[in-house]
Amino acid sequence: MPESPILLALLGTLFTWFMTALGSSFVLFFKSIRQSILDTMLGFAAGVMIAASFWSLLNPAIELSDGSPIPAVIGFLAGGFFLRIIDLLIPHMHIHSDGLEREGLKSPWGKSTLLFIAITLHNFPEGLAVGVAFGALAYGATNAAVASAIALALGIGIQNLPEGAAVSIPLRREGMSRGKSFFWGQFSGMVEPVGGVLGAVMALAARPVLPYALAFAAGAMIYVVVEEVIPESQRGKYGHLATMGVMLGFSVMMTLDVALG
Repeated sequence: MPESPILLALLGTLFTWFMTALGSSFVLFFKSIRQSILDTMLGFAAGVMIAASFWSLLNPAIELSDGSPIPAVIGFLAGGFFLRIIDLLIPHMHIHSDGLEREGLKSPWGKSTLLFIAITLHNFPEGLAVGVAFGALAYGATNAAVASAIALALGIGIQNLPEGAAVSIPLRREGMSRGKSFFWGQFSGMVEPVGGVLGAVMALAARPVLPYALAFAAGAMIYVVVEEVIPESQRGKYGHLATMGVMLGFSVMMTLDVALG
């Protein structure tokens, strides 16, 4: 029934939110974290997102199109283009290891509002991806399809653990209290259930749109990885560790998807 995939998407993204909050809770015990560890964790998160984009989103999109890459290409490029436009137009503030950086159009909005927007832009595609994957079950809940959706939720959840810490701990270094740093860190996962439900609804809207929706989520995730996560992990002198983190994260997500699927 239509409600079932939506419920599964909500449950899956509530799990990814919980993992983000768990990672963010590190700030309650530590004021800082070694840059080498932070960069490795960011690299790991990037590797998971890259692997998830192919194994759980693009590959199924191509299979649903009877092997044609055209819908996947269109959806993938549309996802990246959409985020680029949003990135240019919407005022927001990114969290970097060396401080805060404003982007988008100028506005009088305060730091908290700009952080709210940036975190939403960053994490919404992850929730959207999980939602679309579960929404696809409405058109054939095979064991492989269910396993792929679960693997995606697990993979996103695993990478959200270090990602939560990577958001909250730099904010603590900026001078925020432990409580506020934890709030913004866990909030980076709070928007994912919203994206999850929306993604499932998109997938349920029409079967012909499903390959495009899967690829759109993949394009949005890859945009975030290339625009933000990887550059941030390579800013310092531990880029080699971040690169190994990418390799490890990709391997973990690939193993999860293949083993469960």
